[in-house]
Amino acid sequence: MEFKDYYDVLGVKPDASEADIKAAYRKLARKYHPDKNKEAGAEDKFKAVNEANEVLRDAEKRRAYDQLRAGGYRPGEQFRPPPNWGQGQGFDFGEAGDGDFSDFFESLFGRAAGGGRHAPRSRRGRDIRAQVQIDLQTAFSGGRTRLNLDDGTGQERVLEVKIPTGIQPGQVIRLSGQGHPGAGGGPSGDLMLEVGIRDDARFKLDGRNVLYVLPVSPWEAALGATVPVPTLAGTVDLRIPAGTQSGRKLRLKGRGLPGQTPGDQLVEVSIRVPLAESDAQRKAYETLQAQFAHYDPRQ
Repeated sequence: MEFKDYYDVLGVKPDASEADIKAAYRKLARKYHPDKNKEAGAEDKFKAVNEANEVLRDAEKRRAYDQLRAGGYRPGEQFRPPPNWGQGQGFDFGEAGDGDFSDFFESLFGRAAGGGRHAPRSRRGRDIRAQVQIDLQTAFSGGRTRLNLDDGTGQERVLEVKIPTGIQPGQVIRLSGQGHPGAGGGPSGDLMLEVGIRDDARFKLDGRNVLYVLPVSPWEAALGATVPVPTLAGTVDLRIPAGTQSGRKLRLKGRGLPGQTPGDQLVEVSIRVPLAESDAQRKAYETLQAQFAHYDPRQ
């Protein structure tokens, strides 16, 4: 049998990163996928790309292959595994990925039960890991969102994903059976969706707490007032205590993300000073200045 240079198959250098290998695989898998490419030889190239990815995406297989490749083998040369090759490695064809594999692959990493690569034993499909971005309102109230998923080979599908109420960034939603198909009658893997929450124009998220900056006038801060404040559950009235300074945070209990212990909404007061655009307004400021002549905000 002939030695295969898996790096050459994917068109990457031997020191390629995991991201480089993944990108090269996705590009070539899309190019040669039998559902899209009907040219002669495309299916064989697709299988070769899958086989190369199966080795190079797996840290243990790649490390073992690199040790073998360092022996000076060249593509097309006749190859026979060295004596005692693979002892202690624990490679098992049944843990390999989808698709038919060459004699070269099987000589390194094992054969299916019965000795033939066309009769792999039943095995579960690999999980797919992806990300889904939602807005803060959906994280608060739950709902459904549509996801366009590329399975890594250029095949896209649209899924409707149920978002639980109060989900936080980094949490994972598992969709059973939506991963890669199994082999030999084995079950499909799962789809693991890591949730990200898009930035919101009004609110910021801090754990389960929601932060909101509330603009108030100088007289509202000085004299006290009741003002409307938006929350993720709707507008509520908030009492501003007399003498409130800019930067003070007021708490709306339980108005953050839902959960076993719901978060709060923290309302940060920001005093906004209106411009004096007329003589009467300037005189009003001058009167205020005279009334508080003793006040120095820097002390």
